[in-house]
Amino acid sequence: MYPVLAQEGGGAEAALVVIVLFVVIIGLAFLIFAFSYGFLWLKALLAGAHVRVLELLGMKLRGVRPTVIVDCRIMAIKAGLPVETVALETHYLARGNVPSVVRALIAASKANIPLLFNQACAIDLAGRDVLEAVQTSVNPKVIDCPDPARGRDTVSAVAKDGIQLKAKARVTVRANLERLVGGAKEETIIARVGEGIVTTIGSSETYKIVLENPDIISRRVLEKGLDAGTAFEILSIDIADVDVGDNIGAKLQGDQAEADKRVAQALAERRRAMAVAREQEMAALVAENRAKVVLAEAEVPKAISQAFREGNLGVMDYYSLRNIQADTSMRKSIGGEPQQGESRT
Repeated sequence: MYPVLAQEGGGAEAALVVIVLFVVIIGLAFLIFAFSYGFLWLKALLAGAHVRVLELLGMKLRGVRPTVIVDCRIMAIKAGLPVETVALETHYLARGNVPSVVRALIAASKANIPLLFNQACAIDLAGRDVLEAVQTSVNPKVIDCPDPARGRDTVSAVAKDGIQLKAKARVTVRANLERLVGGAKEETIIARVGEGIVTTIGSSETYKIVLENPDIISRRVLEKGLDAGTAFEILSIDIADVDVGDNIGAKLQGDQAEADKRVAQALAERRRAMAVAREQEMAALVAENRAKVVLAEAEVPKAISQAFREGNLGVMDYYSLRNIQADTSMRKSIGGEPQQGESRT
């Protein structure tokens, strides 16, 4: 009987030990949770942005920083914006910038700008700085055209009279929150304004018209509606500076004249080369004909000898022929004509 009682007493002690360990574990877990999230829970409760304990635990399990969510919810509630914890947590899990979205909503609310939470989240997830967009919507932004950061200080264009003008413009824009998602950025505004400046200057009859009325550029550029499809609304375009550049028309004419001169020189050189070649050909032809004459004259003595042999030519006839040749040679000498086998100098 005593062994049985001993066994029953040992089982009770073991159960008691298990219960004590369980209570200790529960107490430690409570203490850890209290030290970790008790302050957040109390801070949210006192700020009127109550967050349940299970929600804090669920944030931890889902990889969400409870501090960020609680601080942003307190910020929104204090500003009078009823933002749910689930919405903030969803945007955090989507890799969004929750503090920036909440600050943008508060800034838009204070400035009486209609901006919904889902719209702000969409702008943030699209890669735009939603807080900067709201600030730009309240305080317009000035954009330099062209952008000095790209290495150009002025937009160059040539009027119809050939004079180059260098202009610099400043564009005042305001962010359009409705078109911020999918709208073109500042680079498009700069490119369109630059194109408008070049077109306006290029269509002017003289550069003096632009210098006398620089606002003609602003008016014509604004009439084109350059902010269509962009994330901004153009408020004004101001021409900051207009300088006179080079005389492009005269330079082009000079280059064209120089090119024509080179062409004419090339044609003249070709004609000269052709004339020299023709002269050489004629000299060769003359030499060839002279050689033929020499060959023909070489046949004369042979013919005379043949005539002597055949009796067709007498001695007196031969001397008469020689006298005629001598008389002809004398006349040529007096007249300055070259003798046979010689050339006139």
